[in-house]
Amino acid sequence: MAFSLPTLPYAKNALEPYMSAETLEYHHGKHHQAYVDNGNKLVQGTGLEGKSLEEVVQAAYKDKALTGLFNNASQHWNHVQFWQWMKPMGGGAIPGELEKKLTADFGGIDAFKAKFIEAGVTQFGSGWCWLTVENGKLAVAKTPNGESPMAYGKPALLGCDVWEHSYYIDYRNRRPDYLKAFLDHMVNWERVAELFAKAV
Repeated sequence: MAFSLPTLPYAKNALEPYMSAETLEYHHGKHHQAYVDNGNKLVQGTGLEGKSLEEVVQAAYKDKALTGLFNNASQHWNHVQFWQWMKPMGGGAIPGELEKKLTADFGGIDAFKAKFIEAGVTQFGSGWCWLTVENGKLAVAKTPNGESPMAYGKPALLGCDVWEHSYYIDYRNRRPDYLKAFLDHMVNWERVAELFAKAV
């Protein structure tokens, strides 16, 4: 199955002023497109050509000879999810069951947000911060480069890209401000709740 660049689920300017059309032009149209193009080249001859994207990512993660394929396929998967984890006028109220679980496992929504932001800020260099599930509880994690909980066989309920290309046009070096804007104004909590329901 060839990888392909998904159409954004909203207009390029729909997340403004928190994420600009210029950022999406580069991030979706250039960076994500490059992961798709490189992944399609690197999967050739690996025996993984007919597999799902998730299967390719997990198989390539376990095989050090396929590091290049893993990097591109995993970043493709991460970004397919990332566009769906945001929506115009996002943030705001969190659906009931997810809000209850976040409150129970983190001690409150503000405590969850603080932990998520801390994970993103302290991820040195490029990477991602995540909301995942560990031992039946919601947990925050961070990963380097293109890794994700999914690569390790864990659910990824929410992820934020902290590679500089995700925020530098709009926030320059203010990564904490970008992460706060992501949680408060961009997250599609209905999508997160849908993934949470499947995971539990």
